[in-house]
Amino acid sequence: MKNTKDTRAVPSYNGLRVKEQLRLLPGHLIVGLWCLFTLGMLLWIVAASLSTSPEIMRGEVLKFATGLHPENYAKAWTANNISVFFLNSLLYSTCTMIGSLLISAPAAYVLGRFVFRGNKVVRSGFITAMSLPHIMIVMPLFSMATRANLTGSKIVLIFIYIGMQVPYTTTFLISFFSSLSRVYEEAAAIDGCPPMKTFWKIMLPLAQPGLVTVGIFNFMNIWNEYFLSLIFASSERNMSVGPGLKSVLTAMQYTGDWGGLFAAVVIVFLPTLILFLCLSKTIISGITAGGVKG
Repeated sequence: MKNTKDTRAVPSYNGLRVKEQLRLLPGHLIVGLWCLFTLGMLLWIVAASLSTSPEIMRGEVLKFATGLHPENYAKAWTANNISVFFLNSLLYSTCTMIGSLLISAPAAYVLGRFVFRGNKVVRSGFITAMSLPHIMIVMPLFSMATRANLTGSKIVLIFIYIGMQVPYTTTFLISFFSSLSRVYEEAAAIDGCPPMKTFWKIMLPLAQPGLVTVGIFNFMNIWNEYFLSLIFASSERNMSVGPGLKSVLTAMQYTGDWGGLFAAVVIVFLPTLILFLCLSKTIISGITAGGVKG
């Protein structure tokens, strides 16, 4: 008998892939143009931070007729109090990131791994707290802080920021803990490990991508926060970078140091940019891991 080969045509997906790419082309073009626009604006701001005020006013930022002026950064850091605002924001963001994780991680583990009466009610409470606008709770919080003589201090802002981030952090981590396999807990129970030790020694390290992701989000949210800092920081020594830049901008009408202003913008913007660029893969893996059921 002759060996006969199957001559049936193997289906080719090249045509389907080309059609799919063509269908996505408008979206790719829009995203590409937006990225180019954003990159161009960032480069212009960096160039302006290295230029003089007359060059900026004449629109000659990219010419660098008088050379580069890195001294703008030194002036912005000292004369415009950017160092104070920067360190305040670093304190607020770091304390909020750590505090919200310490509170939310155990709560999310219990809500995500154990079934008990009131579980859904507590989850709904966190979601409801996330949906409340900040402006609705500012006056009650300010009244309570005034009665407790805490206005004008950094501690009140730290407590408020932590309380604001706990609902979001807990809700994010609930879905992440729910996606972890129960095999680890079962193996730990067989070995006689108590639930609390199982959480701290086994489950919390497994949730590291989710913890890092939500921690970065919390850091960025507090770093860019403006409204509450403006209300509760009664003086410049307590202001974060948002209201601090606004005060610098107000002072520009008297000093006219526009190079120093753009240098201050770059200084304020750099930490979140570096953080995102260095940990972008961790952020993406943490978001996608939370959507896979283990």
